[in-house]
Amino acid sequence: MLLFDTALLLGAAFIAGALNAVAGGGSFLTLPALVFTGVPPVVANATGTVALLPGYAASAWGFREDAEPPPGLTMGRLIVLSLAGGAAGAALLLVTPDATFRRIVPWLLLAATALFAFGPRLRQWTAGSHAAASPLRAALGVLAVAAYGGYFNGGLGILLLALFGLLGQTQLHAMNGLKNLVSALLTVIAAGLYAAGGLVLWPQALAMAVAATAGGYGGARLARRIPAPWLRAGIVATGLVMAVLFFLRG
Repeated sequence: MLLFDTALLLGAAFIAGALNAVAGGGSFLTLPALVFTGVPPVVANATGTVALLPGYAASAWGFREDAEPPPGLTMGRLIVLSLAGGAAGAALLLVTPDATFRRIVPWLLLAATALFAFGPRLRQWTAGSHAAASPLRAALGVLAVAAYGGYFNGGLGILLLALFGLLGQTQLHAMNGLKNLVSALLTVIAAGLYAAGGLVLWPQALAMAVAATAGGYGGARLARRIPAPWLRAGIVATGLVMAVLFFLRG
């Protein structure tokens, strides 16, 4: 890696780790940074996902005492569905040509940005749903969102929180614990399939993982000093800018 490329990737990963620890949206930086250094889009998506895995695992461990399954599911079924959905999404990415994924990426970034922008309203809306979820509906919901996460990571946390609210879960700590657990599980299985398919650039992934972990630990303290509305607006603006750049490049 060239010096400039290395600095760009480490900086993007560091800030992404801080953003994920505070509010989410780290994928808005890691994917474009890799693409702009010349990495093909599919490989960039896989490498960036692997780089953010340690942060998901650490967050899941931190919430281990709060996580509990949503109505309609046991913890065992939730784990199996997360792994199965993540594997399905990763397998779909493996067979997606770079040209096709390049055309899809701007729309995925726009969708993820919209999810992030309207996340608070979405969570507020789903919080009013207390109907008991059927096991089938709960299973299909988790499977679908996990498949999305295995294919494209952006906006995954918002989708998971909304899903758990729709399934009737009301405890925020439990929802956050589950969000981190499901994210870690589907990313683990997706990362394994990415690696088996030869999609991961390990020098970039390992260097970015270290930077993202450092960002999640130290950068989050600085990010917490920024007013929440400013932070959210900055992440939304970043997502929109990156989507526009991808549209122009495509």
